[in-house]
Amino acid sequence: MYSFLLTLHSWTRWLVLIFGVWAIFRAVTGERTIWSKPDNISGASFVGSMHLQLLVGLILYFGVSPFGLQMMQQMGGAAMKDPSARFWGVEHITTMIIAAICAQVGRTLSKKAAPHSPADAHRKALIWYGIALVLVLLMIPWGMWNPARPLFRGI
Repeated sequence: MYSFLLTLHSWTRWLVLIFGVWAIFRAVTGERTIWSKPDNISGASFVGSMHLQLLVGLILYFGVSPFGLQMMQQMGGAAMKDPSARFWGVEHITTMIIAAICAQVGRTLSKKAAPHSPADAHRKALIWYGIALVLVLLMIPWGMWNPARPLFRGI
């Protein structure tokens, strides 16, 4: 179960990145006179993939990962002094939750603004999706924190 969820979490990040770039592309190049179906679909895809990624990550962290349980037990002591443990135990999970919230806020605000001001809807989508995607890019373990983490994990 742990191996499957870790692989799913690893591969789902690519969906988040693809849908995030697509949503931002739609926000930048979308028609300013209307909020079209592709604008709505791109935002829904980005937010949906973020929610899936967050759900799998939380299940890993609080349920099946031996590292998540270990981090919770050591939170005040040694874990905060070790940069790798701090990254996985605090920074990664906290920032990804904030990124998912930003993506959801962007979708909600842009959908509410769309009937009144499509240009405002695109601007709000661009700002909030952009913040979410930057946070995700900062917290993906590209090898800076733990070189042993593969970009494409196999089962």
